[in-house]
Amino acid sequence: MTGVLHKTTKGSYHHANAEDILKDRNLKKRAGQAQLILTSPPFPLNKKKAYGNKAGSEYLEWFESLAPIFSELLTDDGSLVIELGNAWEPGRPIQSTLPLRCMLSLLDHVSTPFVLCQQFIAYNPARLPSPAQWVNVERSRVTDSYTNVWWLSRTDRPKADNRRVLRPYSKDMKSLLGRQAYNAGARPSQHSIGARSFLTNNNGSIPHNLFELDPLDPGREVRLPNVFNLPNTISTDAFLTRCRDLGIRPHPARMPVGLAAFFVEFLTEEGDLVLDPFAGSNTTGYVAEALGRSWISVDAQTEYADQSIVRFDLLHERKQNKAGFG
Repeated sequence: MTGVLHKTTKGSYHHANAEDILKDRNLKKRAGQAQLILTSPPFPLNKKKAYGNKAGSEYLEWFESLAPIFSELLTDDGSLVIELGNAWEPGRPIQSTLPLRCMLSLLDHVSTPFVLCQQFIAYNPARLPSPAQWVNVERSRVTDSYTNVWWLSRTDRPKADNRRVLRPYSKDMKSLLGRQAYNAGARPSQHSIGARSFLTNNNGSIPHNLFELDPLDPGREVRLPNVFNLPNTISTDAFLTRCRDLGIRPHPARMPVGLAAFFVEFLTEEGDLVLDPFAGSNTTGYVAEALGRSWISVDAQTEYADQSIVRFDLLHERKQNKAGFG
């Protein structure tokens, strides 16, 4: 069974398996139109779960089969951004190389190879200690607290502009711009800093490829990209509260709103199409619509569409109240 589960003026949420996207007549019409595929697929696990996830070599084979599908969906200068967590060997205190092999399967695909534009780290200091056996019980490992976010493309120069995702200046940089002077000259690193190299106000600094999803120290200034300044925690709280009121169990692995917003802003412009083949509660579609992009979201589980509807109801309410999106 496939079909549209709900839609807005800018996008639609479809029920389908990711590997069957191009078999759907309506979705196939959008081949070659996606400027960005932004997704967080089921993480690779070496151990089968009760809900029937693919594991081990079966997962790798399935993941590799997605390469030609993603390639056909993208524009010539489009981007593929995939969030993948780490995996551990079953019953052993060692990490699995399966996530890395999955990414290499896309980069080395025989018919539709991708290039690796950049690797990002999504660090969550509030994450609970895991894997529990090795971290909490045996105390022989430390908490696995980050996921990898891989930015791929079919070309070396996909559409991208880091001026759309500048970080707010630090207090020191604001002070430097105010006094228009600093200590120029040679540095121990052998770099030579010109007398006016840092005196231009660019309205923010170039972002880093490390995302801190939650402040490590509440008293420390955290300079996240501008898009992260959207009230992400308020959005999460509102979403969870509404789900609880409606008796809906939230998706257990939701992509952070700020993370999705960064890549939508960085790699697309208003009017571009953003696609998520593993949409879940539809963070990607929600962010895309709020930022003026078109969107298509796909998931194999029909029940997650209810959570997507919750997100868009909240977005509509905030627009009505002129409170913005967050």
